[in-house]
Amino acid sequence: MKYTLILSLILLPILATAQVKQQKMNNSTNNPLLCDLETGICEIADSDVNENSKTLKDEAQKKIKIIYYTDPICSSCWGIEPQLRKLKLEYGKNIEVEYRMGGLLPDWSYNRGGISKPSDVAHHWDEVSEYYDMPIDGDIWFEDPLNSSYPPSIAFKAAELQSKEKALLFLREIREMVFLQKKNIAKWENISLAAQKVGLDVHRLQEDYEGKAKTLFSEDLQLGRNLGVRGFPTMYFVDSEGKYETIYGSKPFGVYEQTLKKLQPQVEKNQINKNWNNLFAQYQTLTSREFAELSGMPRNETDAYLQKLVENGELTQIASKNGSLWKKK
Repeated sequence: MKYTLILSLILLPILATAQVKQQKMNNSTNNPLLCDLETGICEIADSDVNENSKTLKDEAQKKIKIIYYTDPICSSCWGIEPQLRKLKLEYGKNIEVEYRMGGLLPDWSYNRGGISKPSDVAHHWDEVSEYYDMPIDGDIWFEDPLNSSYPPSIAFKAAELQSKEKALLFLREIREMVFLQKKNIAKWENISLAAQKVGLDVHRLQEDYEGKAKTLFSEDLQLGRNLGVRGFPTMYFVDSEGKYETIYGSKPFGVYEQTLKKLQPQVEKNQINKNWNNLFAQYQTLTSREFAELSGMPRNETDAYLQKLVENGELTQIASKNGSLWKKK
C-alpha cells in the first residue's frame, strides 16, 4: 500500500502526545472487549512501539486522508457509525477514509480486566448498547461466541482486494450480523453469506482469505504497533503537507467536523437532502440513532416516525433485543 510506508514515517512523532493522552489505557488490567464508555475506546493489549521517527512527507493530495483503525467486533466503533456516516455525507468530497484492522481479539488465552471467558462480555455489550443508543445484543456471547476477531478482519482485507465499495458494505453486513443477529462472524459460513449478500465473489474471497489477505492484515497490525495504536476507534487525519490530528475513541460529530476544518479551514460542507427516502438511498440500512443524526430529527421522535413508514409499506423493521434496524423495501 502506498500509504503504509508514508504513514509509518509521518505518524510516529505523535507517540509522545499519544502516550500522554492514553495514560488511562496503559493499565495492563484493561481488557480489549471492555470498552471505556467515558473515552469511547476499546483497548488492545500493550504493544511495543517503534521509536524510530522521521519527518512527515506525503504526496500532494486535495483530500484529507483519514486512517481509521477499527475492528469488526469493536462496540465503540459501532457506536460512532452515526457520526462517521454523517461525516461522509457532508464532507465526502474532501475526505478519503482508509480502514485498517487492529486485531481487537486475537484469542481467549488471557484473563484481564475481569474477562476470562466470552460470557463475561455479554452484560458489557448491553451497557454499551444503551450508552451509544445503538442496537447491540450481548447474548451472542452466551449463545455462539467468537473465539477471535481475526477471521472477519482478514475477510475484510480479502473483500478490499475485490472492491473498496463492496468491502465497506461487507463490513457493515458482518457488523449487523454480530451486533443485532447474534451470528458468529468468525465462522466461514457467516462470512461467505455476508459476502454473497453484498455481491462479492465468494470463491475468490476464500482464496484471498487463505492467502494475500492474511499478509495485508499482518501489515495492518504491524503498522498499528508502529504507530502506537492501543485502542479503537483511533483516527488519524492527515493533510497534504503532513499536518495531522488524532481522535481517540467515540466523540460527538462536532469533534470530527472541527478536526477536519482545522486541517482544511476552507472545506465546504455538502448540503444533505434529509428526506428519509434520500437517506435510505445513501445507506441501505439505518439504526434509529443513525437516522436521527443524519436527518436532524429529535431522537425521541424517530422511532414513531420510522414505524409509520413501516406501516405505510415503505420500510422494513429489523428488531433486536436492544433496538431496531430499518431498511427500505
